Amino acid sequence: MPADWNELTKRFADSLTNLKGYSKNTVKSYLIDVKDLGDFLDQQKVQSIKDLDLALLRQWLWEVSQRDAANSTLARKSAAIRSFTAWALAEGLIEADPGQRLKSPKASRHLPKVVAKASLEDIFTHLKTLAESGEPAAIRDRLVFEMLYATGCRVSELCGLNILSVDLGRNIIRVMGKGSKERVVPFGLPAKDALDAYLAIRSGFKPASGETALLLNSKGKRLGVRAVYQLVAGLLAETPTGASGPHTLRHTAATHLLDGGADLRAVQELLGHASLGTTQIYTHVSVERLREGYKNAHPRA
Repeated sequence: MPADWNELTKRFADSLTNLKGYSKNTVKSYLIDVKDLGDFLDQQKVQSIKDLDLALLRQWLWEVSQRDAANSTLARKSAAIRSFTAWALAEGLIEADPGQRLKSPKASRHLPKVVAKASLEDIFTHLKTLAESGEPAAIRDRLVFEMLYATGCRVSELCGLNILSVDLGRNIIRVMGKGSKERVVPFGLPAKDALDAYLAIRSGFKPASGETALLLNSKGKRLGVRAVYQLVAGLLAETPTGASGPHTLRHTAATHLLDGGADLRAVQELLGHASLGTTQIYTHVSVERLREGYKNAHPRA
């Protein structure tokens, strides 16, 4: 790869973090793709970023496709490299932006999984029964599941909540979303009940000195994303939906809101989507559910 490629990727990462406010996970993903391109350029014996052109980018993307990469992967890699070359142009490292014309297959959009209301009720009843034992972990786990469904927030947003992020008087939380954008999200009475029960025993986790996180692990520190994923996946594994993580609860919350007549833009605001088009996928889910219900129930379907 070009001799200064590692230094360039570090500067690019700093730009994504400090200027664009991208999350750690997004920056990490972009850097993996830029490194992949760097390895390809090394094979092609390209010595300088100034020698990067559209033909090389297309050849690299074609080689990626030969690894049986999904369209979504190709689309992501293309987006990462377009961002990288645009940055390189702005920094004066190249005279023209070869990534501007780089095209990739559109990522196929699969309808997201949605958990049936009856299945959710079974899980909520199960979690409430466990919480009645008074075990702090059981009380916390009930809150985790209730809050994910009630707010439709991302698992990283839930784990990032602090005590002061919660407004108990108005039943709202302030979450920090993608791009370091804060939004206000309401929650209902069942989640409020679970929250009150958890706050009453939070000290039982023996919070570490100065720990401000709302959700704590057994060591008194902030509960991690992986722990939440394992909890939710385990609870959903026995449902007809099958093994799914916390994002399924986000999909489910959005779909159930639209099924209940919620305004599409209100759901967009709730989920923190930058584009209304992202939220519209849930209208397709609702239509599919309506069509399936009609097919099963109408005598002349």
